[in-house]
Amino acid sequence: MLLSTGCASWLSRGNKDDSEHLEKLMRVPEPPDLVREAAIPHGLNEIRVDGVAVVNQLPGTGGPALPSSFRDQLLDEMKRNEVADPNGFLEQNDNALVQVRGLIPPGARRGDSIDLQILTPPKTEATDLHGGWLLDTRLRHQQLLNNSVRSSEVLAIGTGPVLTRGDFDGTDDTTLHVSGRVLSGGLVQTDRKLGLVLRPKFQHVKMAKAIAEAINRRFYFFDGTTRRGIAKAIEDDFIEIDVHPRYRHHEERLLQVVRAISVAPESSDTQARLVKLSERLRVPAEAADAALQLEAIGEGAIPTLVEACNLTNPELRFYAAEALAYLDRSEAVEPLLAGIRNEPAFRSPSLSALLGLEHSSAVTGLQELLDEDSLETRYGAMTVMRDRKDARSSLGGENLNGQFRLYQIKSNGPPAVVVSLTRKPEVVLMGEVSPLALKSFFIGPAGMIVRRMNANEASLNGSVNARLRISRFRPGRPDAFAEVDATLAGLIRGITEVGGGYGDTVATLRMAKEQGVLVDQLAFDPLPKSKRTYYRDDESDEDATDEAPSDEEDAKEL
Repeated sequence: MLLSTGCASWLSRGNKDDSEHLEKLMRVPEPPDLVREAAIPHGLNEIRVDGVAVVNQLPGTGGPALPSSFRDQLLDEMKRNEVADPNGFLEQNDNALVQVRGLIPPGARRGDSIDLQILTPPKTEATDLHGGWLLDTRLRHQQLLNNSVRSSEVLAIGTGPVLTRGDFDGTDDTTLHVSGRVLSGGLVQTDRKLGLVLRPKFQHVKMAKAIAEAINRRFYFFDGTTRRGIAKAIEDDFIEIDVHPRYRHHEERLLQVVRAISVAPESSDTQARLVKLSERLRVPAEAADAALQLEAIGEGAIPTLVEACNLTNPELRFYAAEALAYLDRSEAVEPLLAGIRNEPAFRSPSLSALLGLEHSSAVTGLQELLDEDSLETRYGAMTVMRDRKDARSSLGGENLNGQFRLYQIKSNGPPAVVVSLTRKPEVVLMGEVSPLALKSFFIGPAGMIVRRMNANEASLNGSVNARLRISRFRPGRPDAFAEVDATLAGLIRGITEVGGGYGDTVATLRMAKEQGVLVDQLAFDPLPKSKRTYYRDDESDEDATDEAPSDEEDAKEL
């Protein structure tokens, strides 16, 4: 009987514990004020992908692939793709074994392009990759797990012409000639999803659903014929986020705004919150976060942000205008343009905000920036115009044999020649570039000679203008010649006429500058840097009366 009572007591206690545990699991947590109190971002890291491949079409500057794990990996890949005589292929002097790397950004979609980095193994017979072509390579994410390298599925495929570091860096370091990049050479093969991971305290299916609903009240778009929110509760601890079209290429900003959304629906408290955020928007130390929360509120916050664009403090104006731009309001244009002109720390984020602003005034403002003295401002504005569908046609530009684009931009700023080393292979002539200071000839890369024709030679060809004769001599290939106008644009066109590519053009421009033939400034990727530090003035509050901290103490990183 005692045993029976004891068993009953034990069973009763067990049922009670199970019941309490179940009740705890079923209990819905108290909702937070803002999404960020309950969730952290997921998917904002870049994913590195790697592969091993061959660069071919080299003029005898490649070499046999020496025995190594890289060679073994490439042979396995070639055999899987049924390449005939892979060992013989890797022994040829016009081929070189290389490592290929790329970074897939957050929110990338299938079909997006990425730049690729090209490296040769530590022991290589190759001496120069100039003029080479990267053959198709499959890139995977690799991780070390349990002392073994594990590879993902194919995340990107790469191919394209190689731009070596030696093409744009004229130092004597020989390793620069066996490393380089392929601009936009990688093609992403799968979509990357963003998301929110709920903190343990808030992990509940109803909480995940409530947060997703709050996000979808603010962010939605039309998917064909239906309206669809960007958030979907997948698990009790994970919410998947689609990238809203307005935040394409600004995924970090999107998740910052999403996490600043109020979980509770709009109510009578919303007006009080707007008043409080308006006050915080006037305090530099709090203004950035206040602007994010106002952007998260959406349409109802527009009057508050517009009013803040009239403040005298440039930092406060910038935060308000940036938020307005992502709300697609034209009132953002003028304060953003002022920030670009006057404060280097505001240039990169302001240009990013103008990229997605669907107003003609944004294009007009970008065109005005092309006349600024600052080269990074001019080129930054030009790249935004190039990436906008409603502005790129105004830039013109020539497609030179499918190798790269040549732009001649009218500008009242100092003349300059810009060469791109990221994303788009392009040469941009800013303003009225000076004539070439070429009296006789100079020797370019890869068997190229540029000679100034005398007046008699030019007149024989029916030209009254100065002319250049470009010759190219390469072993095993026909000699090539071109006669062009003696201008920088003519020189660039002539290089492609004799079979030169982007690497040849970049190297020629660098050598012309070194030899004094190119008079104007030559700049490589002079884009505004992101996350520069902004130093506040002593009186930084809009209504400041107390002594402000020093610049070093009160620096704000953007």
